[in-house]
Amino acid sequence: MTTYHAQWAWRGGESADENVRIAVEGSMITAVEVGRAPERGDVTIRGVVMPGLVNAHSHAFHRALRGNTHGGSGDFWSWREPMYAIANRLTPDNYRALATAVFAEMALAGITGVGEFHYVHHPVDGGRYADPNEMGKAMVEAARTSGIKLALLDVAYLHAGMDKPEPLQEQRRFSDGSMDAWLDRVDLLGEGGEGWTVGLAPHSVRAVHPEDLEAVVANRHGRVVHLHVSEQPAENAACVAASGKTPTGVLAEAGLLGPHVCAVHATHLTDEDIRLLGSTGTHVCFCPTTERDLADGIGPAKRLVGAGATLCVGSDSHAVIDLFEEARAIEQDERLITGVRGNHSPASLLESATGNGATSLGWERHGIVVGATADFIALDLDSVRLASFVAKNAAAHIVYSASPADVRDVWVGGRQIVKDFAHVTIGDVPAALRAAIASVVTL
Repeated sequence: MTTYHAQWAWRGGESADENVRIAVEGSMITAVEVGRAPERGDVTIRGVVMPGLVNAHSHAFHRALRGNTHGGSGDFWSWREPMYAIANRLTPDNYRALATAVFAEMALAGITGVGEFHYVHHPVDGGRYADPNEMGKAMVEAARTSGIKLALLDVAYLHAGMDKPEPLQEQRRFSDGSMDAWLDRVDLLGEGGEGWTVGLAPHSVRAVHPEDLEAVVANRHGRVVHLHVSEQPAENAACVAASGKTPTGVLAEAGLLGPHVCAVHATHLTDEDIRLLGSTGTHVCFCPTTERDLADGIGPAKRLVGAGATLCVGSDSHAVIDLFEEARAIEQDERLITGVRGNHSPASLLESATGNGATSLGWERHGIVVGATADFIALDLDSVRLASFVAKNAAAHIVYSASPADVRDVWVGGRQIVKDFAHVTIGDVPAALRAAIASVVTL
């Protein structure tokens, strides 16, 4: 057993506690004591300890697009073209290397767990690898090497659109051909293993049509379900034209709403959509840095929370990997369109980036509490950003001032993976990123 003594600890609410002893046995937190002086043998942690950040929505290979597409024009639909070009240069080996570097970048940013929305399954020609889950297992190996927890959200992608029965040529490697074939392949993954779990991810109603969704409900078997919902107005219009319902309406009819479901983006919603998502306690994942990069729009976060939905955040396309920014952007973007400040409390924003993300991925206990996995991080208070830290306003200081550069130490399952701002096993993460991105951009 190891006992850590934290100078300060944010455990929820607006303030931080002083002098917190955290006992860890194996991978679990077994005791938490507040207001206690350090004892002999304690590992002292300066600064603020807080639960690890949880990235509920990631496409690891999109990291290769950073800087290469952000200066362009067009919209979401034109942005997909360079994204598909990168997707179709991926192999199990170069994707493993890229994902390892990206997950290591996440670790340096204080992210202890990620939901990887994984849809590059098969060879470019649409055939099959000898192991049909070779690409998914490359993600598992990448997470294991980088040290972070993984929810492998395996994507079903069968159609190019509501009016298109087949995927486009550039989407062929995403598709299993049928729902049965997809479910059979996912079942081969089992329930996951040490440090990783499996979830179901019907990509969207344009890629998995309404009539296919009943199979997801029938074959969920306790797994979480994540899917893109109403990211674009054109997606909504096509869905209404084909089914007479919005995407959320389609999901409600199929029985695919509830705490085990996460609607990603949920940007362009009707009043009824908000009511349905809220009344069922569905998770909603906002990815503000991607949504603004792709000119998607600003989702109705305050109304969703007021209706009963649970907000979490993701870095999605990795325009940046900074969950402090994702969390603060929920509030600050909403200020721009409402003219009102204080739509969300600082504590609730931090919860969206920590505990809510964990529950969206099926990890039920997350935090500086007894019985939780020992996934926590330490923020340095010696930077210009956090130099004015005051404990009574800890949540506000963290969510509105902190950046990944302030993350000094990171533990996952009781094992330290970042120490003094450096990754313990991947010492030069920038070099790893540089090499991995070059291999998929220049192939």
